[in-house]
Amino acid sequence: MTRWGLIGASTIAHEWVIDAIRATGGEIVSVMSTSAERGQKYAADHGIGKSVTTTADLVGDPQVDAVYISTTNEMHRDQAIAAARAGKHILCEKPLATSLSDARAMVKAAEDAGVVMATNHHLRNAATHRAMRDAIAAGRIGKPLSARVFHAVYLPPHLQGWRLERPDAGGGVILDITVHDTDTLRFILGDDPVEAIAFSQMGGMGKAGLEDAVMGVLRFKSGVIAQFHDGFTTRFAETGLEVHGTEGSLIGRNVMTQRAVGTVTLRDAEGEHDLPLDHRNLYETALSAFHAAIAGKGRPSATGEDGIWSLATGLAVVEAAQTGRTVKIEPGL
Repeated sequence: MTRWGLIGASTIAHEWVIDAIRATGGEIVSVMSTSAERGQKYAADHGIGKSVTTTADLVGDPQVDAVYISTTNEMHRDQAIAAARAGKHILCEKPLATSLSDARAMVKAAEDAGVVMATNHHLRNAATHRAMRDAIAAGRIGKPLSARVFHAVYLPPHLQGWRLERPDAGGGVILDITVHDTDTLRFILGDDPVEAIAFSQMGGMGKAGLEDAVMGVLRFKSGVIAQFHDGFTTRFAETGLEVHGTEGSLIGRNVMTQRAVGTVTLRDAEGEHDLPLDHRNLYETALSAFHAAIAGKGRPSATGEDGIWSLATGLAVVEAAQTGRTVKIEPGL
């Protein structure tokens, strides 16, 4: 059994990750919050035996085997490096950091320590996206030519806070949502993006000059071009992902979500039909793979290197939106 420490008494841990850890055989022994009062209440609410106020106290605990980091983005680097040096396996929220140099330092620290490091890109665990990946790999749409991602949603009040107020923490829609688009496209296409162009928007939710919506295009190594629309401001939109090839199209609807829902339709010369899907909890799929990787059986569903790719793309989109230029995507791996 893997014993976990939570670095951050977060909403995402409360809503998704705590249950996924427990459902896949893990135990949560400690939680860290810089607020002793918040940490103690969080521990009591979630049946966690110990609450501490510093990263050092948590990673120094011999009862902790692995950590889940879900603090704000600017804190990830130091917390992940401290965990690696203490010999703890690491599951870190995206984006891994606010700069590529920090993200690379995190991955290197994990490699040097011989611990497993993963990025919590949940969407590649969806049955919908796995079905799309498998259909493309099997040649069912021929050569992929283009893709479209609709990931414009409404950011609910309980998640707003720093995402709309703190540029220093990596706030804004691009580092929150566009990084997910990138990882999902890389997973489905088996391809890497090489350049980005984008326009961002401030539609009244983002503060301190932070964008709350963005549209843009990524070009991939193979020549595939992918359009994306991400937002915090669209109350009534649905999400989707489409991939169009020389011999067919895959149409995913309601697929860019934390919930195990959505449909995928294949359209080709023979007509239109829905792909069979085995919907499972996305986070439980991720935690099962992570626990297996710790045991030396396979890899996490999204590695630290995957996290570097998505951050590099997000930062390129930020720069493209600010400058109006096409920006190369250079993860430095």
